[in-house]
Amino acid sequence: MRNARRDGSHARWRMVTAVAEGLRWAVIGTGKISDSFASDIRAAEGTITRAWGRDPERLAGFARRHETVGTTDLAAVLAADDVDIAYIATPAATHAALAVQLLSAGKHVLVEKPMAMSDAEAAEVFDCATAHGRFAMEGMWMKFNPLHREVMRRALSGDFGELSHVRGGFGAPFPAGGSRWSAELGGSVILNQAIYTTTLATWALGPVTGVEATGQVRDGVDVSAALTLRHESGLSQAAVSALAFVDPTAAVSGSRGWATIEGMFWAGHRARIHSGDVPALFERPEELVLPLEGHGYTPMIRSVHEAVRSGHLQHPEHDADATLSVLAVLAEARTQIFRAAGQGSR
Repeated sequence: MRNARRDGSHARWRMVTAVAEGLRWAVIGTGKISDSFASDIRAAEGTITRAWGRDPERLAGFARRHETVGTTDLAAVLAADDVDIAYIATPAATHAALAVQLLSAGKHVLVEKPMAMSDAEAAEVFDCATAHGRFAMEGMWMKFNPLHREVMRRALSGDFGELSHVRGGFGAPFPAGGSRWSAELGGSVILNQAIYTTTLATWALGPVTGVEATGQVRDGVDVSAALTLRHESGLSQAAVSALAFVDPTAAVSGSRGWATIEGMFWAGHRARIHSGDVPALFERPEELVLPLEGHGYTPMIRSVHEAVRSGHLQHPEHDADATLSVLAVLAEARTQIFRAAGQGSR
């Protein structure tokens, strides 16, 4: 497995020039995720000053819904002086290159997961951000949502004893067509779906020390996978698919109990806490309900605002090390699956 960079450079926290209280956003890409994200920008007291997309008709509709200026000219966004930060939600294979362009133009960036197609590509994004004194982060909304934070607070404080196991699933028979099925656009159940299970597992159990992956490949795209990861503090297992449903729950377990995050676990608002005496463990677990705020992006956006205002180049709660370490694991898993399928490495 390729090692993620852990250089400990102080540059990641280098201060940048303070910005105005309300950040001004450009939304890059006008698909369904961008629609939800744009609504949550306003909920987090940001403003949308620009939107960019390739399809003029879709772009015009997006601009009307979100009362902003739409353009198919990326150079206009790069040159705009009314954009502080850009949210990138185009197909995954385009994320890194767009992020570098925007950072080089002086914009901060929040990049929809996966930030890039590999840890090496993502490292280039963070290096560019440091070189230009701008903030860069992968949009891992799960790490900022109230339910996940509370479950992990309890897990890491010892409520479930010594943590030893995490499991999660994310699978559905997605309709044919679109970027999910295109190798050129970055289709990959590992990069787009197992990224959630792996992030949750490393959050709970620490760095990965070993990877075992099996799966299916069609037309250059990994379309199903099973991952078993060895961590410093235990084992995690994940199942992901674009062909069939996979139980979309997740669980974090230890020597004295566990938490089950109900589906869809990556966007969950409900968990069952199995901790305490026998009835609490098996018969009457605590029902933990913490509704999503907005579409689920609002807490992350608000936290990004705070990080940028504070002058961080990376977010203290989801920094480059967190992103690169997970992408390195996913790259190794893809390599194993493609080699087994006789299609070389990815």
